[in-house]
Amino acid sequence: MSETPADTVSETVYSALYDDDEARVCKDVPESACQHQPRNWVFSTLSLSLTKTGDALVDPKLTLTWLLGALGAPAFLIGLLAPVREAGALLPQLFIAAGIRQREKRKYVWAFGSLGQALALVIMGVTALSLEGALAGWLLVGMVAVFAVSRSLCSVSHKDVLGKTVSKTRRGAVSGYATTVSGLVALLLGGVLVVSPDTSAPIIAGLLFLGAALWVIAALVYLQLAEAPGSTEGGANAFPEAIRQLRLLCTDPDFGKFVAARTLMIATSIAPPFLVSAAQARTGAELAGLGGFLMASAGAGFVSGWAWGRLADRSSRWVLAAGGLAGAVACLASGASLLMQAPWAELMVFHAAILFILAFGHQGVRLGRSTYLVDLADEDTRASYTAVSNTVIGVLLLVYGLVMGGLYQLAGPWVMIGLALSALAGAGLAVSLKPVSG
Repeated sequence: MSETPADTVSETVYSALYDDDEARVCKDVPESACQHQPRNWVFSTLSLSLTKTGDALVDPKLTLTWLLGALGAPAFLIGLLAPVREAGALLPQLFIAAGIRQREKRKYVWAFGSLGQALALVIMGVTALSLEGALAGWLLVGMVAVFAVSRSLCSVSHKDVLGKTVSKTRRGAVSGYATTVSGLVALLLGGVLVVSPDTSAPIIAGLLFLGAALWVIAALVYLQLAEAPGSTEGGANAFPEAIRQLRLLCTDPDFGKFVAARTLMIATSIAPPFLVSAAQARTGAELAGLGGFLMASAGAGFVSGWAWGRLADRSSRWVLAAGGLAGAVACLASGASLLMQAPWAELMVFHAAILFILAFGHQGVRLGRSTYLVDLADEDTRASYTAVSNTVIGVLLLVYGLVMGGLYQLAGPWVMIGLALSALAGAGLAVSLKPVSG
């Protein structure tokens, strides 16, 4: 393949980040991919930066929750946004891995999934401009499901493509740089919204259309990867394995206790939409409030990556417990302040600070649970543990969301108290888990 302008630019960027000795490292990838290492690293980082930026702009827990409130959708639908988003991205992966494995080049699967997410966002944007009430709410939730299923295609295929195109000692940097870029963009956009005088749904529709454009560009960029054909043998779906191994929840007490703790800490995942909705209703804040939430979420992402990462290597169960405790404190502070009608509950800055603590805690829960599961399992049990855990949590996310969404419409801020107790119980259970690291 002759060198193109894209290759030249990629080589320049890659060489600026790695010195000559580091730049030529090529481990655990096909020999044919070594000569394209700079191109593949740069294009992988760019495409992931685009999608992570889109994630930050159209986060269902923040932006779409705000939009549901602005459109006057039923309150119980708010409880479905996070579970549908997360379960919709998680459960399909249990069924589609074998089909993706049958394709020699999986970058096309990733691009298709990216375009699917873009289409869902376009329909959401049109909905924001043309509909209101329950119809708008149900359509938005339905498009979140389409978005999530498309996301599952990207999740499964990306791991495989990254393993074939980027050297083993360079893969973490792809996600690291992408996370930094997306966080900076979210902070900047949040700052713009904070000073924005506009209060209308069209601004949020504009964010959705911008997100769609980012995913389309990301798909086009990803297709530029120099991916060698891969093996199509040995692919298998995880769901049959999960059903066969469900007995592990009872026969393996350490694993069963971990899944129970992870289940209780679903609370930190589904709490943000309720917090955003309550703040929107109580403060009457306009787009400045959404901007504050975006900045708080992005800031928590920056801080948590540094803080939790080091602690997880010492004790993942304590990170899991500390993350759950932080989430419980945030939910309790929010619910209690709203129920007492405290004067500070009228201030958007208070709710943004609570979201920062909640998001920080949730990142701890995520890192702690993934690290703990890897450390708990061995080579023979890791696949079974992962399949069973993902299946159980995926189903319970939907159940949890339906129940809490219904309760939120009936009991309002009391739901935050319930979520706080759930997270606190999960943190207590996490402390009693078998030590596996450190």
